Amino acid sequence: MALTRVTRTYLEMTAPDDLRPAAVPEPAPRIERVGDCPASFYRYLYAEVGRAFHWADRLRWSDAAVRSHLAQAGISLWVLSWQGAPAGYFELVEHADRSVEIAYFGLLPEYIGRGWGKHLLTEAVRIAWTLSAARIWLHTCTLDHSAALPNYLRRGFRRFKEEVYFAS
Repeated sequence: MALTRVTRTYLEMTAPDDLRPAAVPEPAPRIERVGDCPASFYRYLYAEVGRAFHWADRLRWSDAAVRSHLAQAGISLWVLSWQGAPAGYFELVEHADRSVEIAYFGLLPEYIGRGWGKHLLTEAVRIAWTLSAARIWLHTCTLDHSAALPNYLRRGFRRFKEEVYFAS
């Protein structure tokens, strides 16, 4: 099996004024926090959003592992929906250093190309700043959608680290 060279890029915002918000789409999809998320729904979002981008590490998690993860203080799950159907999500993780990580972020394939990723990222950043964050950060890689890194940069994130690894 051939290995693929992957570049992972870490990005951050250090002040709320760094955000360059995207316009709200009309009509706007709905974004809401998911409380008491069933493990099956979490796994569905992770699998469907990440399928094309080689997300695999959490697919092996048991229901108990998913529930334990989501029950941790400082972890919140937010879903983008359209006419009652899930269209994307993001997961925020509050860290001890007062940073907030946008740990997972993306749209289901059927909703890519509508400009909703810009809106979802804008709202993820706005919500993260309400958590008394000193910094907001995330990472992306060359396996992600080609619009991911440009979206992060357009919203005001700045690169702070890059690393290369090999994936099968």
